[in-house]
Amino acid sequence: MVIKPIQMLLITIICLAAIFAQSTQPLNEKEIVSSLEKSYGERAGKRGKAWFKLMQPKVQHSPLETLQEVNQFFNMFRFIDDSKLWGVSNYWATPIEFIGVNGGDCEDYSIAKYFTLLEMGIADEKMRITMVKAVKLNQYHMVLAYYETPSAVPLILDNLDGVIKPANQRNDLIPIYSFNASQLWLNKVKGQGILSGKSSKLKLWRDLRQRITTSKLKQPKIKMEF
Repeated sequence: MVIKPIQMLLITIICLAAIFAQSTQPLNEKEIVSSLEKSYGERAGKRGKAWFKLMQPKVQHSPLETLQEVNQFFNMFRFIDDSKLWGVSNYWATPIEFIGVNGGDCEDYSIAKYFTLLEMGIADEKMRITMVKAVKLNQYHMVLAYYETPSAVPLILDNLDGVIKPANQRNDLIPIYSFNASQLWLNKVKGQGILSGKSSKLKLWRDLRQRITTSKLKQPKIKMEF
């Protein structure tokens, strides 16, 4: 059935989202930058420093400005399929791996944006990682949706279209599922969804938590540096 791989995809990303949201330890810039340099080179370390600079508190910064900065930052990274970059058909890079290798696929963009915005103080309940059907590409795609209020039409952060737009202005995307660290929704209309259950108590999250540490950084099959 077609739905089975989609469900597995959702379980994997929900696990990763839960890991991020449940983390109470502050990010250690020195440790992460050092690991990036050792694993991926000097430029990776510089990207790590730029990431931490991005996450520094901004005085009188609106949520929209924060969304735009994060969206622009990660959209500068290069898009590449998992099979080419990692040598496997599906690999969920952690944000640190994504920054380290300088690229990834749509899931990596969305997860990195989600995690970064959490670190910058955007509430988890305002965000949903959203699986969509990209009409023009005729394939599944991942974006990040931001809800100012629970009933609002969300803003879409996307690597295909760098301009943040309301979901009702993205006719090229058909929503399927959306989720954050605690809930899972089945989407019926643009930006809205029917609550389908909780994303807690998932069996895979422990394994993913182990991989998220800087000591478990995966090496790519190809180099993405210019």
